[in-house]
Amino acid sequence: MRGYFGFGAEGISKPMNMGNLVRSAHAFGAKFIFTISAHYSVRAGKSDTSKAPNHLPWYDWDSPKEMKLPDKCNLVGVELTDEAIDLPSFNHPRQAAYILGPEKGSLSPEIIEKCKHVIKIPTKFCLNVQIAGAIVMYDRIKSFGTFSKKPDLPGGADHE
Repeated sequence: MRGYFGFGAEGISKPMNMGNLVRSAHAFGAKFIFTISAHYSVRAGKSDTSKAPNHLPWYDWDSPKEMKLPDKCNLVGVELTDEAIDLPSFNHPRQAAYILGPEKGSLSPEIIEKCKHVIKIPTKFCLNVQIAGAIVMYDRIKSFGTFSKKPDLPGGADHE
C-alpha cells in the first residue's frame, strides 16, 4: 500500500490506553506514533507487548503549537461531533496522522484548528480511545483496497 500514517493522542492520561493504542498502531503498520500534552511517560504503557517504541519513531510534544508533522501529512481528528464526517463515508488521505482526544474530554480547539479533516465513528456515545483507534486503522487498511472483495454469500472469498 502506498502512503503512510501515524497515530497519536492528545492529553491521554491512562498508560494502559496508550499502550493498547500504540500496540494496535504498530500491528496495523503505522510509521510513527505521537502524543501531545500527555499526562505521563508514554512508554509506561505496559499493555504494549509489541514494544512499539523500539520499532517506530515516537514523538512527544508538550503542546499543539510544538507539533510538527511531515510535509503533505494531513492531520485527521477523531472526535464524536455533529460536524465530523462519518467514518464509513470518509476517503482516507494517503499521508495522514490521526489524533484522538483524552479519555475524559475532547480534542482541544487548537488541535481541531490544525486538522484537515475531523471524522467520527457513528456510535451512540464515545468509545474507549484504543478501540476507536483500532476501528479507524482497520477502516484505513480496508479502504485502500488491498483485500479481495467480500463475497455475496456468507463466508470468505474462497469458500462456496
